Amino acid sequence: MKRNFHPRNTQQRRHTIMQLLQEKGEISVEQLVQHFDTSEVTIRKDLSALESTGLLLRKYGGAILMPQELLEENQEELLSNRKLAIAKAAADRIADHNRIIVDSGSTTAALIKQLNRKQGLVVMTNSLAVATELRCLENEPTLLMTGGTWDTRSESFQGKVAEQVLRSYNFDQLFIGADGIDLNRGTTTFNELVGLSQVMAEVAREVIVMVESQKIDRKMPNLELTWQQIDVLITDDLLGDEVKKQIELLGVEVICVSAV
Repeated sequence: MKRNFHPRNTQQRRHTIMQLLQEKGEISVEQLVQHFDTSEVTIRKDLSALESTGLLLRKYGGAILMPQELLEENQEELLSNRKLAIAKAAADRIADHNRIIVDSGSTTAALIKQLNRKQGLVVMTNSLAVATELRCLENEPTLLMTGGTWDTRSESFQGKVAEQVLRSYNFDQLFIGADGIDLNRGTTTFNELVGLSQVMAEVAREVIVMVESQKIDRKMPNLELTWQQIDVLITDDLLGDEVKKQIELLGVEVICVSAV
C-alpha cells in the first residue's frame, strides 16, 4: 500500500528511503518505484545521492544499508600506524624504475608518501586522490591514469575503458587493498565492480595485497582476487601464526609488520 507521498519532495523521499532500509535492511529499485509511484531514473538518482553520503551501499537492482564494519572504518583515521607500517614494507619491495599500479583505497594511498626516494617510477592508478598525492612528490614519477567511468562508492575510475587502457601496458607490481579476506577464497569486497581489479592482476608480474589484520576472515559477498592471483600479502603483526601458515600453504608470501 502506497503512502500519501508527493514524489517531487526529494528530501522527504530520500528520508523515507532510509527509513525503509532501516526496517528491511535491503530494498529493490522496483519496490521503491512502486512505493513512491515515480520513475526508476528518479529512484536511481536518490540511491546515488544517498550512497555518496555514506548512508547506503548500492547493489544490482537496489540498495543495502552501509555495513557497520565499513562505517566504523570510515570513522577511523585514514592513516593509522598499521597502515603506515604496511605501506613502508610495501615500498621496500619497489625498485627504482619499476612500473607499478596503485589501486584506490586508504591503505594503498599510504604507500605514496613512501615513494619519494624512488627514482624513475612509472605509476598507473584509477584514483584521483592517489594521482594528486603522486604529483606532490619531490621525485615525481611518470603518472598514468586509467580513465573510465567514475564510481562514487570506491571514488575511483572503473569500467571497460579503464580495463582497455590497463591492457595496453604491462607492469612489475600491483598494490591493492581489500575490504575483507576470505581464508578459503581470497580478497573480498562489497563493491560489485571487481572487473578492473582482475585486469590489474592480469597485467602485473607481482600482485601485492596490503591489508590490516582485522580484515582477515571478514567475508564480503564479492570475490575480488583469488589466492592463485596473489603473490604477497602484507599485513600487521596481529595476524595469528596459524592463519599466517594457512595462507602461506596457499603459495602466498606473508609479511607481518610491527606498527610500533
